Amino acid sequence: MTEDPGRPAQRLDRLWPRAQPLVMGIINCTPDSFADGGRCFDHDDGLRHAEELLAGGADIIDVGGESTRPGADPVDVTEELRRVVPVITEIRRRWPETVLSVDTSKVAVAEASLAAGADLVNDVTAASADGMLELVAQSNAGIVFMHMRGKPRTMQADTSYDNVVAEVHEHLRCRAAAAVAAGIPAHRVWLDPGIGFGKDDDGNLALLAALPDLAAVGHPVLIGPSNKSFIGRLTGAEVEDRLPGTLAALLPAVGIDRAVVRVHDASAAVQFLEIASRLHEASA
Repeated sequence: MTEDPGRPAQRLDRLWPRAQPLVMGIINCTPDSFADGGRCFDHDDGLRHAEELLAGGADIIDVGGESTRPGADPVDVTEELRRVVPVITEIRRRWPETVLSVDTSKVAVAEASLAAGADLVNDVTAASADGMLELVAQSNAGIVFMHMRGKPRTMQADTSYDNVVAEVHEHLRCRAAAAVAAGIPAHRVWLDPGIGFGKDDDGNLALLAALPDLAAVGHPVLIGPSNKSFIGRLTGAEVEDRLPGTLAALLPAVGIDRAVVRVHDASAAVQFLEIASRLHEASA
């Protein structure tokens, strides 16, 4: 199956305007992701989880085949393709209007996933690989630039910044400019400050609080605090008990015109954002 090159743009452009943040549901087709490793490693399990996420109100499904938890080892291209492409292909067949994202930093995986029906490349390296921007532009797709210092195996070795908000926002601003120069429309370039990726707890909180400033750069913004370790350190909660902290960390996205939250529990996030958004409107 080769995706119609016009369809990703059409599906992405229908996402907004919305009165509340969009919800991106996570499918980790990996054996070792920190929050749900192994849950969706089997393709059929991944498809069942996609159905659950969509039933819970997810606007976007994000499929990944390589764990980016702290200390994670890299996965080769062949294995990553085996993990994600069949899931993307089948989700596109079963739910043809679903907005699909592939969580990868490899051009070959992005290319195969876009051909199989993905609309968006969610790249934790902010498209550091040669050819990624050109591929996304030619495919009429979108891209998420995430900030990460180093690689997953080493990113927590140095979490010091002179000014974490200024440095992260400047990096993302520069990457966004490069994407636009490569031919990707600005509204299909999303910016993610990389919560938990090479930041300490104070840095994570500062970046979440500064999300409106990142949105002011002029692109959609995405945050992914779901079940992250900083919630556990701040509250003492184990991974399976971090939903309340995750929902609290979504609050900075409320009231932003084009915001996306990446979560494991779509149903809870949708309900939380509906009420938080209504309260925000009532207080305006």
